[in-house]
Amino acid sequence: MKRRAVPPKGPFLLSVSLLRERVSSFDRYPYSIPGVRALRTLKLDPKVTFLVGDNGSGKSTLIEAIAVAAGFNAEGGTKNFRFSTRRSESELHTALRLARGASRERDGFFLRAESLFNLATNIEDLDKEPASGPPVIASYGGVSLHEQSHGESFLAVALNRFSGYGLYILDEPEAALSPSRQLAFLRIIDELVGRKGSQFIIATHSPILMAYPHATIYL
Repeated sequence: MKRRAVPPKGPFLLSVSLLRERVSSFDRYPYSIPGVRALRTLKLDPKVTFLVGDNGSGKSTLIEAIAVAAGFNAEGGTKNFRFSTRRSESELHTALRLARGASRERDGFFLRAESLFNLATNIEDLDKEPASGPPVIASYGGVSLHEQSHGESFLAVALNRFSGYGLYILDEPEAALSPSRQLAFLRIIDELVGRKGSQFIIATHSPILMAYPHATIYL
């Protein structure tokens, strides 16, 4: 009798540390940014961690570096995506150490509201190539992300591509989501965290998202 696979148990990332000995100067970007300059070790919530701050505080720079250090593409997607429309990521990921949990995630995604257009374009480009399997867009709901509004396409990715038992890193999702869609997104998070053993790290300044109860907030 074939045994059923046991799902991985998080947390998948325990903490993020800045290896300060690798920083040549805290007077140059990105180490001069307040949120980066002050970083030592950031303990991550096993469910949801929010990185909060004003524009220019460094939250998006840090979330991008965490994602890249974890193996994701800087412009978003799964670890299999390797497209680049413009190399804009900082070198911060080279100075980060990620402490991993005992098990590895089954799924993962880095989702950036600002580069969702680029992700959608890459999916369409991949589907133009000869393939024996189903089209890539089938995993995202089957409808072109370009044919949906910003908010609709963002939720389509979360609803259809986030399969659970995963590590999901998000940069300012509120930029794509209206207040009502932010509430819908919270329900998706709660389902993935509560019933499907997932872990989220989210850079945001949305009070709606920060109201999620099972989370740690870093200002």
